[in-house]
Amino acid sequence: MRLHGLKTMENYTLIITEKPDAAQRIASALDSQGKAKKIEDKGIPYYIAKRDKNIIVVPAIGHLYTVAGEKNERNHYPVFNFKWVPRYTAEKNAKQTRTWIEVISELSNNADMFIDACDYDIEGSIIGYCILKYACGNKDSISKRMKYSTLTKEELEKSYAEMLPHLDFALIEAGKTRHEIDWLYGINLSRALTIAAKNWSKRYATLSTGRVQGPTLRFIVTREKAIKSFVPTPYWCIRAEAEIDCSIFEAEYEKKRIETKREANSVIEACKGKSGQIDKIDVKKFQQMPPTPFDLGTLQSEAYSFFSYTPMRTLNIAQRLYLDALISYPRTSSQKLPPAINYEAILKNLNKFSEYKKLATELLAKPELKPNEGKKEDPAHPAIYPTGNLPEKALDNAERNIWDLIIRRFMATFGDPALRQSMKVSININGQRFYLRGIQTLEEGWLRFYKPYLRTEEVILPQMEEGQTIKIRKILLEDKFTKPLPRYNPSSLLKKMEEAEIGTKATRATIIQTVYERNYIRDERMVATDLGFEVFEILDKYCPTVVSIKLTRELEEKMNKIQTNNEKRENVLMEAVRILKPAVEKLKDNEKIIGEQLSNALKKAKLEERTVGICPICNKGNLVVLYSRKTGKRFAGCTNYFKGTCKTSFPLPQKGIIKSLRRNCRGCGWPTVQVRMKKRRPWTLCFNPKCPLKEEWRKTKIALQNM
Repeated sequence: MRLHGLKTMENYTLIITEKPDAAQRIASALDSQGKAKKIEDKGIPYYIAKRDKNIIVVPAIGHLYTVAGEKNERNHYPVFNFKWVPRYTAEKNAKQTRTWIEVISELSNNADMFIDACDYDIEGSIIGYCILKYACGNKDSISKRMKYSTLTKEELEKSYAEMLPHLDFALIEAGKTRHEIDWLYGINLSRALTIAAKNWSKRYATLSTGRVQGPTLRFIVTREKAIKSFVPTPYWCIRAEAEIDCSIFEAEYEKKRIETKREANSVIEACKGKSGQIDKIDVKKFQQMPPTPFDLGTLQSEAYSFFSYTPMRTLNIAQRLYLDALISYPRTSSQKLPPAINYEAILKNLNKFSEYKKLATELLAKPELKPNEGKKEDPAHPAIYPTGNLPEKALDNAERNIWDLIIRRFMATFGDPALRQSMKVSININGQRFYLRGIQTLEEGWLRFYKPYLRTEEVILPQMEEGQTIKIRKILLEDKFTKPLPRYNPSSLLKKMEEAEIGTKATRATIIQTVYERNYIRDERMVATDLGFEVFEILDKYCPTVVSIKLTRELEEKMNKIQTNNEKRENVLMEAVRILKPAVEKLKDNEKIIGEQLSNALKKAKLEERTVGICPICNKGNLVVLYSRKTGKRFAGCTNYFKGTCKTSFPLPQKGIIKSLRRNCRGCGWPTVQVRMKKRRPWTLCFNPKCPLKEEWRKTKIALQNM
């Protein structure tokens, strides 16, 4: 059925959603038979639901409109005049959005009621508002708003029945301001860097920074500087091996760190050959409260900790689970679970799953269901929770992991406090005091609900009495050195951004991903590259305001105040331009110097990106990815080839992306690379043709074929 076939239909309700999956679920939930009709026009899907009147539900594909300069000048800055335009006019890779806008615009012609049913947050509100204003001909002022946190049939029907009378204009104003300021920062600062490098080297390379990206890079570079300038200081630790009931236990010396070798030796001499006497046994029982429900940040942190999923990957997985109506809306900062979500109904549904049946039954038997909530609130959505729905299709391993984590966290919040006992035993060895520490769980409480994801430690000590003499087997002296703070990883950096209150729950993961993509940082334990250092040093030298964490946070606070009608959009925009304008002018005045610095850093970055590791044959040159002048094919070759001292080379796959892992093979110690191909999992390639791991794999393969 083509769109022109709807010309006879009039007086229908038009509902705008953010994504096709959401449109299908909303249409099915609102259709009186639960069977909405799918129609496609020019490849764009939409749905007709029949209720008391006809409803057409049409999706967007995220943002169909964006901010752009009033003049289409790509190689020019500063730029301070902007307007909202269709994405296809501003972005080369967004041509498909033109058709979506055309179809939505035609569908709006005969509608007599308009509803924004995009996700209830800043991004969703902006998406719906722009479509209703620009594609539907200024229908934003008469549109109603559906607000929901899950895509379950029950909640969608309730949301439709209890629609908000108008759009959330305060949220829209805050969203518009955020997009406009981010555009102003991004376009001006990124063009300043990119144009400076291009004018100097005559080669194009994408360089970027922005309102939040700059301060984020500051965290990494500052930590990297501290690590590189750190001078280790020696110290000593002493432990005693005590034999109790035929078992050996380690007791720590009362001073965890001894500053001089002389003091350490005197303790060792005093304890040599001596027995220990138990002076005091201190036993304490304490309650360990259940965890709080997941907000997006804590979900991302736990997923990184247990599955090594980056914050961006976790967000993408959670978004898919939300669109499949398996969990609530994930982009939330709330740690609250209101009774309105119906705890009992969710647990009864979870009771249908064999792996959760026993735990859900236990919770349903409680006289009262009350979650242990955290302090953080979000006016738009509750904490993340499972809907209790069955998956309609098979989940992949990653989806299953995140879903299981959310279910168990949800159940754990309703559990009883765990009762635990700590034991501290003071041992006197010839006047020197050592401590033996134990901890054990007496009553599991909530721990059994969250068991696969626990970090509790059990150290059970034998029965002892004060005054008891115990045998000391050894006194151990350990030389140690102080260590610098660890490098950030994606999870700890996201937590740092949260603490500094820069970025939003929805954008922080994307910013971290961008810093990686720009080659400003590398590795899971984030190392600032030469290019990352150079970009930060330039910004910090010529325009420190744009990488100031304090100013970025203050701007965030002002944008948040727009959302609560305590600040005006115009004032915040003027403040942003006031900070940005002199910064961009300073960059322009020093364009040649900056261009030279960036060009040199880019050259180093490209070489670093191509470097695989030390040549395993000559052990002097570097193995790098090269391209043959004759065939154009890529291979790995030693840099000493150009000096005529080493002819080592290895073939490489010609398809896919080659990425240096900067680590050697665990089987043979030779350099490795990662190969990434479309529709295939990334795989690791070791250059050693005689690697024992390859031989092992070959034998396994032959054995499987012969079975």
